[in-house]
Amino acid sequence: MSLSRDQMLDEMGLSPRWKLRQQPSVARGEKPTHATAATGVPSSTDAPNAGNMAAVIEAPGLSVVTGAESPELIAEFGWDQLRQSVVACRACALCAERKQAVLGVGDEKASWLFVGEGPGAEEDARGEPFVGPAGKLLDAMLAAIDLRRGEDVYIANAVKCRPPGNRTPEAAEMAVCAPYLKRQIALIQPRLIVLLGRAAVQAVLGEEGSLASLRGKTFTYRDGALAIPVVVTYHPAYLLRTLPDKAKSWEDLCRARALMRELAASESATA
Repeated sequence: MSLSRDQMLDEMGLSPRWKLRQQPSVARGEKPTHATAATGVPSSTDAPNAGNMAAVIEAPGLSVVTGAESPELIAEFGWDQLRQSVVACRACALCAERKQAVLGVGDEKASWLFVGEGPGAEEDARGEPFVGPAGKLLDAMLAAIDLRRGEDVYIANAVKCRPPGNRTPEAAEMAVCAPYLKRQIALIQPRLIVLLGRAAVQAVLGEEGSLASLRGKTFTYRDGALAIPVVVTYHPAYLLRTLPDKAKSWEDLCRARALMRELAASESATA
């Protein structure tokens, strides 16, 4: 039985209801500030007008790579080759205790890409990201903004193998998996990326700040000609432990939805 939007919000523990406010747009002709994660020094490269643009960060996190197969080779893979390579990968110690590698799931031409940290025990057993309680909450979060798993949505993780004890992936482990995530993004070419948790932020943007300092901003993931807006929010597993922050995550999702609508309107106007 399908649930109404209000029922989905109840599932997320959000009450009273949050209403979407109009997001301020960057004034015409005004250039948002650009910075690198390493220096914070403004650059001369302009990002797309994404509305409420507070900061744009180049994404060095996906450029540091070591692995069983070269990043140059992985960069040429299609989906089938990518799956086979992830299954065969033995580039770091995470492979030793895994039951199976978890590449990702969903629409391979999705507009929305959600990136988490790494598989947990249930994900490792089933071979799909975000199942179990955290997955149920993520599905409710998606439904609250009129999205559904697998329909114009792709879900991935920073690492493809379960860290022992469901711990947070280490920087070196994310660096090993980086070519796979980078290739997923290149194949999907989403219109918007939503990062779930600090590890995902570090993996994709190379940014190590607190979630509190990163929320409410729109970043940009860059890879060659790709320039994709990025929104940061909390990981569903964290929200299950910290119920008051569910309301903050709802604000982030509303911002993401408003940004996607702005992008769609801008594309229609220039078509």
